Amino acid sequence: MMRRRTTLLAGCTALVLALGATACGSSDPVSAGGGAKALAGQTVTVAGVWSGSEQKNFQKVLDAFSAKTGAKTQFTSTGDNVSTVVGSKIEGGNAPDVVMVPQVGVLQQFAQQGWLKPLSTTTQQSVDTNYAPVWKNYGSVDGTLYGLYFKAAHKSTVWYSPDALDQAGVTPPTTYADLLKAGHTVSDSGLAAFSIGGQDGWTLTDWFENIYLSQAGPEKYDALATHKLKWTDASVAKALGTLGTLFKDKQLIAGGQKEALNTDFPGSVEKVFGPKPQAAMVYEGDFVAGVAKDQFGKTIGTDANFFPFPAVDGGKAPVVSGGDAAVVLKDGKNAKAGMKLLEYLATPEAAAVWAKAGGFLSPNKELDLASYGDDVTRATAKSLVSAGDSVRFDMSDQAPAAFGGTKGAGEWKLLQDFLRDPSDPKGTAAQLENAAAKAYKG
Repeated sequence: MMRRRTTLLAGCTALVLALGATACGSSDPVSAGGGAKALAGQTVTVAGVWSGSEQKNFQKVLDAFSAKTGAKTQFTSTGDNVSTVVGSKIEGGNAPDVVMVPQVGVLQQFAQQGWLKPLSTTTQQSVDTNYAPVWKNYGSVDGTLYGLYFKAAHKSTVWYSPDALDQAGVTPPTTYADLLKAGHTVSDSGLAAFSIGGQDGWTLTDWFENIYLSQAGPEKYDALATHKLKWTDASVAKALGTLGTLFKDKQLIAGGQKEALNTDFPGSVEKVFGPKPQAAMVYEGDFVAGVAKDQFGKTIGTDANFFPFPAVDGGKAPVVSGGDAAVVLKDGKNAKAGMKLLEYLATPEAAAVWAKAGGFLSPNKELDLASYGDDVTRATAKSLVSAGDSVRFDMSDQAPAAFGGTKGAGEWKLLQDFLRDPSDPKGTAAQLENAAAKAYKG
């Protein structure tokens, strides 16, 4: 459980561990560089996928680091293809010092290519103290910690319009069977139950992963995520069949399968929270709230709320996460200062900067929940941190990009095909195994 209150002594202890502080209680805590303004005159270059409001809010974190250390920072948005952009920068002799990596598979790729520096002892101590072990595991390759998870996503949240559910007389369900039953009740009231953004294949992988984790359990989830279990295992076809029950029910999906395949993720949120609602619920991560609030002016907790993705077939309710891990490149011109940035990012102080700005969850269990701006975000953050080691990282993000992260190919395309025609779960499982085998071999 995350503590709601942090005493001055505990706060100083955390800072001593994370920043190497020697003076506690002063009005200007000792900087991450080991002394006030210790990095003055130095510049730390950072690359990551973030743009728009995410980039703007992360810049606030970088500015706070600058204020503490005197270092300047320079952020470059890479777009979605981090691996290609960073690889080309390394080859061109212009490697950034720090990269915010959005996929476990990419972090592993960087480490295996020898691009990364192991994290400092100070950062490792912070991770051991402030994070559940699962986050250390996902940041490590062959037992060496390379990645610090700074920003997390909670991908086991079903977002809904309270008015729509109230009008249908429906309360948030706790089992998948009740979810479909509630969906039929909603649709009988004149509004489709679910909006699905099938044009973006990654949303479909998230549906599958939540069902699979709850139905098959964490051991099989871990084995499938690393391809130690083949996709032809009976558990995969079973989960696909469970998902197919929803996909083939035209009464439940706004516009049916065809419209779902022509709806991207923002469009799926619009169908629930936009000016002309077409559905009552949309499944996706906590970031749905940001779209509902920023694009459609919804008040989170009043006009938009969530319930946990329900348990499937008697299993435990799943907690699937994603996140962005900070890594330090060996070839960066100022990797030493980059490592000091990670020491700062490992502190609850750094996480609080973005938490206050919104659109952010931290896996750092020492971050005071009061740092978040609304009760719904606090509830989401509490759910993520309280899950501890039962959290499982997004399966497709753990896979090679050719299978789990490429538009029009691999898992994304095959699940889109399955949405179009969910009649043959075993056949789809066989196709997934064929694509996975090629990607993992490559």
